[in-house]
Amino acid sequence: MNFNNFSLHERLSRALVTCEFDTPTPIQNAALPVLLDGNDLVATAQTGTGKTAAFVLPILQHLLDKPKNGRTPRVLILAPTRELCEQIHSTIQILAQHTNIRSATVYGGVGMVPQQRHLRSGIEIIVACPGRLLDHVARANADLSKIEILVLDEADRMLDMGFLPPINKIVGLIPTDRQTMLFSATFAPELQSFVKKSLREPQRIDIGISAPAETIEHKLYPVPQHLKTPLLIEMLGKMDTESVLVFTRTKHRANKVCDQLTEAGYEAGVLHSNKSQNQRQQTLDMFRSGKVRLLVATDIAARGIDVRTISHVVNYDIPDCADAYIHRIGRTGRMEKSGEAITFVTHEDRMTVRDIERALRSTIPIQMVESFDYKREPTKNEIIPATIYRNQQPSNRSARPTSNNQPAQNRALRPAPAVQAKPVENNQPTERRMPRTERQPAPTNNEPRGQRYGKAPRTQPVSAEDITAAPARTERPARNADPRRNDRQERSGESSRGDRQERSGEPTRNERPVRAAAPSGRPQSRRRAESGAPEKPAGSPYGRPASKRPKGSIPGGPRPAGRRGGR
Repeated sequence: MNFNNFSLHERLSRALVTCEFDTPTPIQNAALPVLLDGNDLVATAQTGTGKTAAFVLPILQHLLDKPKNGRTPRVLILAPTRELCEQIHSTIQILAQHTNIRSATVYGGVGMVPQQRHLRSGIEIIVACPGRLLDHVARANADLSKIEILVLDEADRMLDMGFLPPINKIVGLIPTDRQTMLFSATFAPELQSFVKKSLREPQRIDIGISAPAETIEHKLYPVPQHLKTPLLIEMLGKMDTESVLVFTRTKHRANKVCDQLTEAGYEAGVLHSNKSQNQRQQTLDMFRSGKVRLLVATDIAARGIDVRTISHVVNYDIPDCADAYIHRIGRTGRMEKSGEAITFVTHEDRMTVRDIERALRSTIPIQMVESFDYKREPTKNEIIPATIYRNQQPSNRSARPTSNNQPAQNRALRPAPAVQAKPVENNQPTERRMPRTERQPAPTNNEPRGQRYGKAPRTQPVSAEDITAAPARTERPARNADPRRNDRQERSGESSRGDRQERSGEPTRNERPVRAAAPSGRPQSRRRAESGAPEKPAGSPYGRPASKRPKGSIPGGPRPAGRRGGR
């Protein structure tokens, strides 16, 4: 069977001939008749079997048969990652190269203004991540009221990433009279409730569910954690490879492995979520073009990377579950090409290996590299084993293992070294305040207070006679009675304020007369009392006669009209 049996549009057939797509894959053979009839579909197939073209061709056929009437989008495709959005967008551009159908990508990590410009330019297809699409909807940049087809690609991955609430919100914004397609490599039980609620009598297609393609060869390489990078370098020098994709568990380890491969003379790139979108796209373009043969990445590259030249996938760190393993190795052996999946395992990974073999329904053979020294000691630049962190699971950062692989919890239980106080000689004066480590403990109830701190203890209690016999408290001396101040004034010839007042005849503070009260009972100022000036009028506090208000006026009321802007 070929694509001519599906009665596709002439423009689409011409694009398939240009791309050299002759024979459809099993998922395309099963999905195209259902989707071309306008039915809802839930399809599950292995990665790399052509699921993207299986839903892009019916979408383009629908848009060509029913031309648009306005400028609003008609098709919405939701994907979990930016890389998958770009892959779907590139597939649409390839298959729609002889048409006027346009599409745009909408995802986070880049500016919103270019996306806003594309959304308002009258595109037909939106390929988006759910979170950024809702941001544009809130800003009235995207109108979803005329959506005719909804596609959810890698639905299980979106469910794992927590996109189910945004997806439900988006489904509530689009019309119910639509065609819905759901594609996934695995079908989680949690998707069943979403399918019942959002799809209308969908047809189900399962092509090799929860199993990778048969063109992939699986191998296990037991190796200690600190020898994984030397073993990888040893194998790369002996294998005949095209492009190699290496998966690690963490971003820090991806950077570390990439640096070690670069030091060994290999051209390697790194891809993880800490990279900007421009850096990620540039790395992927170099990997597709062959400028970089080795790509070290985290699980964000497990979906959405369609590079046909990948001949080997290396699991530097074993994935957490069997589904993640299937998605990882699905980057090789695509479109019925052969590939090889290599997994480095340690003693702690045996349970995960058992789950993977149960999903594959076969036993993975164990391989060894004869020329490699598995007993060599780790060097200073080797990576700390990740199994230490996984087995201990510390509750806080202080409980992380130290450089000598000894838990910090045991280190914290060791007694602290005793701090010895410095001896003080008899002739050397003691400090006013001793350091915290040299302070002596407070006295107990049995010891007199002050005995430990060098003070003479009180031998007898204080009686009332001692209090009466105590010398009377002297008054505080005057300011001029300070002998140091008087000596300074004698040496400098400075005279005190009292001497200056005595020479000038000015009365001192104690000799100044008290201000007499005015007849009205108010105190007068000092200058007015000394000069004998008459008392201020009682009607005005400013010395002016009291103002005469017109009869019937209210004190504090509005100003009369005509004075300084009054109305």
